[in-house]
Amino acid sequence: MALVYGMLWRLLLVLVHVNRALVSWLRARLRSWKGRLWERAVAALLLPVALAGFSDRQKKSHRNPDANPLAGNRTASRRSRWLSDGRSLEKLPVHIGLLVAEEELSYTDIANLVVWCMAVGISYVSVYDHQGIFRKNNSRLVEEIVTLQQDLLGAEGSKHNVEFISNGSDKQHQVLSCRPVVKVLSPEDGKQSIVQVAQQLCRSVENKERSSKDISVSMLDVLLRESKNIPDPELVVKFGPVDSTLGFLPWHIRLTEFIFLPSHKSVSYEDFMAALQRYSACQQRLGQ
Repeated sequence: MALVYGMLWRLLLVLVHVNRALVSWLRARLRSWKGRLWERAVAALLLPVALAGFSDRQKKSHRNPDANPLAGNRTASRRSRWLSDGRSLEKLPVHIGLLVAEEELSYTDIANLVVWCMAVGISYVSVYDHQGIFRKNNSRLVEEIVTLQQDLLGAEGSKHNVEFISNGSDKQHQVLSCRPVVKVLSPEDGKQSIVQVAQQLCRSVENKERSSKDISVSMLDVLLRESKNIPDPELVVKFGPVDSTLGFLPWHIRLTEFIFLPSHKSVSYEDFMAALQRYSACQQRLGQ
């Protein structure tokens, strides 16, 4: 009998310990559940306020992209890098020509090249294709350039403007009047301009405004430069497989350095800088 009482007593002790452990566990779970419930209630109250603040910031960012400090820092970093790259070169061309000898043209890639030229400090950029397509669609090209100026140069892009030569005329049509200057050329600005100046000289002799003895290479040179009003290109970067200048300013390239790249499509900034570095390292003996 004593053995039975002993076993019952131990069973009761086990049940008491189990009960205490269960109560303690339930209390802890209840406190945790209440805490989470309180957190969820607070979050539900604060969520509309947070969303309203985010919406306001997003609207401000859309209205002013440069208000985003990270975007502004990236733009400033790019500008600083490009300007530093230009200053690091031993010599930088004042006038660079971009000669596209390909059938399919990419306005975006050419606009990229133009903006990079501006960013490193080149004053004059000539864009040329032998079919005159860029010239015929210069408004599309200038739109691409202006868009990329804003995207790549930010607020500094407003300092770089574009000037075009108008079709079929020696006069210039100025779209925006600040340097650096971008000129879109076509074959009309090459051999055709020499023919026009020669005809002008012949008419002046015929009208007895000049003597035939007055006609010289130096006079022809002066008249051709007056009609273009740009310095000779020190560097022409030609894109495409054709081994020809395709009529690009034949009078103005006597001392021009030519560098060839396979294509203007998907051309990278590194490709562009490699061409400038090759030009910077070359020795031009100028006939000596």
